[in-house]
Amino acid sequence: MIRLVNVEKSFGDQKVLNRLNLTIDEGKITVIMGRSGEGKSVLLKHIIGLLRPDEGEIWVNDKEITHLKARELNEVRRQFGMLFQEAALFDSMTVGENVAFPLKEHTGKHEKEIETLVMNILREVGLEGVEDKMPSQLSGGMKKRVGLARALALNPKIVLFDEPTTGLDPIMTKAIADLILDTRKKFAVTAVVISHDIPLTFKIADEIAMLYEGRIIEKAPPEEFSKSDIPVIQKFLNAQKLSVAFTGGRK
Repeated sequence: MIRLVNVEKSFGDQKVLNRLNLTIDEGKITVIMGRSGEGKSVLLKHIIGLLRPDEGEIWVNDKEITHLKARELNEVRRQFGMLFQEAALFDSMTVGENVAFPLKEHTGKHEKEIETLVMNILREVGLEGVEDKMPSQLSGGMKKRVGLARALALNPKIVLFDEPTTGLDPIMTKAIADLILDTRKKFAVTAVVISHDIPLTFKIADEIAMLYEGRIIEKAPPEEFSKSDIPVIQKFLNAQKLSVAFTGGRK
């Protein structure tokens, strides 16, 4: 569904992506891991076309998107939904208005039809009856669910999750993991998740890709990934285990 071929991106003298190659399979949950500052969010922005590479190709289905004009690129982006790290809700809008926003902006649907769609999506993500609440009245986990509902409003084929469990406690982290799995099952989407959360990754991933020094150095199913003989991967996994042990699993 998504293919990056020899993608390069630099900001000034800093090379962030270095002849990066990655294939994301349709219908699967692919988690992209890496240390802070490795360029995971930069990679995500290339996938959705918010950044253009200096070199290389990016394919979404059968379209190579790096040279598309704005109008054509917007059509490709319609295939995507995105859950931002902090949910990125409009504070001045109710939950229902937040979810309805992309439907009003990008479709010609009538108000009543939009209202019905919003109710249905909120119910699917476990938020029935909260459409009149303001974001300030919601917990962090509920905001993430609203953000996901908005991301799903246009019925995307691909959903991108940028660090979906940042700032959440272990109970809410598990809830978000279950939500990602349910989303894939209910909506038949391809999911790309940026995360450095090891327990989340091994719970949800069909494939794990490790970003290191601008390249994907390993991509494999969780069990195979955990047995990788690449020292950087074992160091990363062991450091995360030590962190969890030291904190007793607290976030």
